[in-house]
Amino acid sequence: MKRAISISLGSSKRDKKVTIKLNGEEISVERVGTDGDVAKARQMYLDLDGKVDAFGVGGVDLYLRLDKREYPLRAALKMVSGVTKTPLCDGRGLKHTLERRVFELAKPQLGEARFKQAFVPVAVDRLGLAEAVSEVAGRCVFGDLMVALGVPIPIYGIPAFKRVARIMLPIVSYFPMSMLFYGSDGAEQKPKYVKYFEESDLIAGDFLFMRKYMPASLAGKTVVTNTTTEENIALLRERGVKTVITTTPRYEGRSFGTNMMEAALTAYAGKGRRLTDDELNGLIEEVGVRPEVVRL
Repeated sequence: MKRAISISLGSSKRDKKVTIKLNGEEISVERVGTDGDVAKARQMYLDLDGKVDAFGVGGVDLYLRLDKREYPLRAALKMVSGVTKTPLCDGRGLKHTLERRVFELAKPQLGEARFKQAFVPVAVDRLGLAEAVSEVAGRCVFGDLMVALGVPIPIYGIPAFKRVARIMLPIVSYFPMSMLFYGSDGAEQKPKYVKYFEESDLIAGDFLFMRKYMPASLAGKTVVTNTTTEENIALLRERGVKTVITTTPRYEGRSFGTNMMEAALTAYAGKGRRLTDDELNGLIEEVGVRPEVVRL
């Protein structure tokens, strides 16, 4: 059986191992968290290199993509340096294919989606999702400067976001790991930037950023996210969320991160390298990978 393993800097409390079927072929899919221990994660990559079919890189990106350009995150690349045999998948391929097409692919379950305002707490690592959201929302608010850098300035609209990103990404490329990895547990903190959560009927992006700042009530809202456990879905239900769309499918109550799902598809393809966007889009259709819509 082919094996894909995501080695994450995130919490080991969120570990999960399942066997999935892609076109009838069984793939072992496993997520292993290292609780923020970069040295432990690096050693796992080196120990398993060549022994598994694909690596997911969890908790941090290796590159951030803006339009046609990719900006390396040097601290993250240092963590996986020396891995030469097993393909490394940080999820950016699926973020620009599966997530970019999330509303198109979810349409049979979701119907025609339209929203007044969307709030994306952090979009810099999910530009595909941000662009998808901008097509179904009358107004988009991006919280990157607020959430990631602590600068209390919202960004309105994709064009403005891209202007800010072009200035910031060459600097972010040199950030230390302590600024790239935002915590191993994603524990709830005091609600912040509540105005943007409350004013928006669509909240989209990484679940851990949402959980960190979301207010007590998200009544009637739609959430687009991934990497959710059954407990995470229960929390959103308690907060009054109407609909959750996970950009990756759910297996045994868990939606894995894009890095894990991309690693599974890479293992299935068996090419021994990362897949191109065109190849990923082809596999999305071939094996029927779809977002999941959960009505709460």
